[in-house]
Amino acid sequence: MTTTEDGPAGRGGGRAITSFTVLYDGGCPICRTARKWLQGRAQLVPLEFVPAGSAEARYRFPGLDHEATLRDITVIGDEGSVYTGEGAWAACLWALADYRGLSERMGSGAARAFIAAASAVRVRTRDFDSAPEDFGSAAGDYGDGCDDRCR
Repeated sequence: MTTTEDGPAGRGGGRAITSFTVLYDGGCPICRTARKWLQGRAQLVPLEFVPAGSAEARYRFPGLDHEATLRDITVIGDEGSVYTGEGAWAACLWALADYRGLSERMGSGAARAFIAAASAVRVRTRDFDSAPEDFGSAAGDYGDGCDDRCR
């Protein structure tokens, strides 16, 4: 797997990406909201969401640093590319029908500042008591890693 900070629009050659797996922090209200927003948009490239650090993530992607995936969103293309940081956000937008153009502008200073601010807020709002494997089993849970508090 090759890790990159660039989104898929900036990579050349290789097999075409036909799907992405998004490793998101299920203990983070921002990540849960972003997941819900992404799922509600028309997708040119299907997005599958797996809680970062979960048993499923560790099984499917044994070569990843799973502690790092809990610190920053990670997106894996079906052809083996791995996007982190700004590249992961750009990959998610690139997958959406109405946001592909925006993804190609993600290298701007404003986009970088937004992503840095979101990451800082995410660290302060994460629910560290929630284990990734437990999402979907709690009473009141909606099966998407989001309980009554984020509805």
